[in-house]
Amino acid sequence: MCRLLIFSIILALTGFIFFAPYGSAEQGEGNHVGEFLRNRIEAAGYPAHVAVGTERILAQKALPRFYQKRGYMPAWIDHTGLQQQGDVLMKCIQAADLEGLHPEDYHLKSILATLGEVRKNQTEKKALNPRRLVDLDLLLTDAFLMYGSHLLSGRINPESIDPEWFANRRGAELDQVLQEAISSNRIEETLHSLLPVQSGYGALREALGRYRAVVRSGGWPTVSEGPALKKGNRGKRVAELRARLSGESEPVSLSETSPEPAPFDETLEKMLRDFQHRHGLDPDGVAGPATLSELNVSAEERVRQIEVNMERWRWLPQDLGNPYIIVNMASFMLYVVEDHRPVMEMRVIVGKGYRRTPVFSSKISYLVFSPYWHVPPGIAIKDKLPLIKKDPYYLTKNKMRVFQGWGADAREIDPTSIDWARVNGKHFPYRLRQDPGPHNALGKVKFMFPNRFNVYLHDTSSPELFEKTSRTFSSGCIRIQNPLELAHYLLKDDPRWNSQAIQDQLAKNTEKTVTLRAPVDIHLLYWTAFVDRAGILHFRKDIYGRDGRLTKALYAKPPTLNRGQP
Repeated sequence: MCRLLIFSIILALTGFIFFAPYGSAEQGEGNHVGEFLRNRIEAAGYPAHVAVGTERILAQKALPRFYQKRGYMPAWIDHTGLQQQGDVLMKCIQAADLEGLHPEDYHLKSILATLGEVRKNQTEKKALNPRRLVDLDLLLTDAFLMYGSHLLSGRINPESIDPEWFANRRGAELDQVLQEAISSNRIEETLHSLLPVQSGYGALREALGRYRAVVRSGGWPTVSEGPALKKGNRGKRVAELRARLSGESEPVSLSETSPEPAPFDETLEKMLRDFQHRHGLDPDGVAGPATLSELNVSAEERVRQIEVNMERWRWLPQDLGNPYIIVNMASFMLYVVEDHRPVMEMRVIVGKGYRRTPVFSSKISYLVFSPYWHVPPGIAIKDKLPLIKKDPYYLTKNKMRVFQGWGADAREIDPTSIDWARVNGKHFPYRLRQDPGPHNALGKVKFMFPNRFNVYLHDTSSPELFEKTSRTFSSGCIRIQNPLELAHYLLKDDPRWNSQAIQDQLAKNTEKTVTLRAPVDIHLLYWTAFVDRAGILHFRKDIYGRDGRLTKALYAKPPTLNRGQP
């Protein structure tokens, strides 16, 4: 044993490395790379501050835990150099762009350079530098932990770029995930298992590949500015429109069109209507300003839009519930999904630009028939007070009552006894409550999922607004088009609340709270690119300006792994 130890020391001093097979009796004495690895990590402290050349190791907690549990054995190298699993990991990293991520974020350049140096030495039968082998192992381990974390819960922490986004992200002990992947020789399969399981993510992934192919082919042509185009028109701009609409699936250049372009016919009108439908526009078959604006968004920008929404899928929990409700603010739609298929959909109205509806997940636990509307203080001061000052009968006409105090101590006040001219935002000691009835802003029913934003679904006294294409009219809550249809669905398993019982309750015009037998998951989301159940890709305008911030963050230098990550 002493001779072996002396021999190993001599080899180390002369630059040669002795690799004992992992698990052999000589491992503790022979694995000098393991010693270099242990010293490197222990010297880095905890969380570990490790650098490999100019590359910073970002998994500052998971990486040292991973090696400590392995007894500081290398994960990706042995006496022959890089193991097969290391090659598999590199191929996975090189394919990260398929997920809308960037391979260069995962040390790919440094890994390839270090590996090239190691293999060059092997080819030339030179001694392998243990420090460079440690560098390679650290880079590969950090690459797996980073990439795995990004697949599991997103590259960006949404709350770091949007104060109105509260995600219920997935999490896992990725150091343990990596160890199991290495032990089972399932690196690729393990990384794939971290992806969102919902079909919506996979559909966007497929669309990303198609749109990148369009970009590689030169994108699609634009349509020149000018008057609205409609059926019967002729000329160059009609040819441009035809080339643009054809170019989304099969790139077409104007040089490929006939010398005398065809007129704006029924075929082109149908193509335009389909485009308008897919972009949330009024499908009138006329290329007016709004339609022309969407037509002239570049293929590169659409690629970025798909990448942004793939990232948003990665922020969602693995299990959305069954059934569950999704509200997509950007498309102004609500969907009820049961057994992985939509069973109900309806239009919604969401918050105005300065009162944006937040993004979060919760559970609908009860609903209220014929609800009172307790006017939030901000709305009472900013919206209602100016109307009250302008019209002394505003409160009476809208069935609103004024209270002072809270709970059992609250007392109703005659609004005509108040000098409203002296009331302002700094001095507003009142509460406003609107009685149930046709004037009530919440309509016939509201659906409650307790949250810190005081946001909920409800009916509306202004159903005509659902006919608008863009529906940002609320103060943050979500107005839904068919509230009674949703109420029937949520109460369908409760025999006490059949259709007749609901109608009888509404006829009383008195507030009634009904607790659901089983709470239903609800997810308030913001998708500006999504694939519908027919497999058609849709884009929507970024009504709240959230895409730009996320795009900038996705293309920035990768951050240190954050909450929910190693």
